[in-house]
Amino acid sequence: MSGMVLVNGREDEALSALDRGLSYGDGLFETIRFVDGVAPLWARHMQRLQEGCARLRLPMPAVSLLEREAALAVQGRVDAVLRITLTRGVGARGYAPPPEPTPTRIVAAFPAPAADASAARDGLRTRLCTLRLAAQPALAGLKHLNRLEQVLARAEWNDPAIAEGLLCDMHGRLISATMANLFAVIDGVPVTPSLDTCGVAGVARAEALAVLPQAQVRELPLQEALGADELFLTSSVRGILPVQAVDAKIFAPGPVTRMLQQHWRRLGFRAPDVPMESA
Repeated sequence: MSGMVLVNGREDEALSALDRGLSYGDGLFETIRFVDGVAPLWARHMQRLQEGCARLRLPMPAVSLLEREAALAVQGRVDAVLRITLTRGVGARGYAPPPEPTPTRIVAAFPAPAADASAARDGLRTRLCTLRLAAQPALAGLKHLNRLEQVLARAEWNDPAIAEGLLCDMHGRLISATMANLFAVIDGVPVTPSLDTCGVAGVARAEALAVLPQAQVRELPLQEALGADELFLTSSVRGILPVQAVDAKIFAPGPVTRMLQQHWRRLGFRAPDVPMESA
């Protein structure tokens, strides 16, 4: 089934060549998983979008409007992924933002990826990317439209057995995967990297932190992460996925990963059932 795309509320795929989202990556986006017309993490997505709009000084559409357009776009789909893209709209040539922007709003729904039972049970094989994330505190945490670092990182491999790449910053601290946040369980304590200088603060990461009161948010040196008891990824689309390997380093799913996978199912997401015990 092809996707539905709404541009400023009208079914269309056309966009002005002068749109600042295209010219400068001037905007934000949210990628939201829907199940039977419901998005279990909708409130978290809207909160992040609102915070991102405030930081970029971008007018935030009414949440009620986004709800209506999302419902129309995902109508008739059992499992869907919805992408909401906001740009600053069309403006004069040059970097200076228009004083009174008219944002472009794109709401697009597509079939969700099929659940991978083996990945949920046994974990993903990953690799350490050569690319390093640059520091930019003004944009850190935002899901802004410039994803060139992730594009270049993903271009580093074409082995279908490798599902993800892990990214460090310029100081060798682990930050995330190309499309997900990362947690390490170290001596029984969940740790997720601080995103004060780079990286995207995912809504699935926020949900995991909410149910892991003992979790630490701090710098995570790569070597410390490679010595962890468990590694797992969090993604609003793919859920909670254990890391099976980082290059030649092998890991096994553990109790924290399994507990979060069960929590994900209780939220209402369709996900493969997995054993509670450590693999």
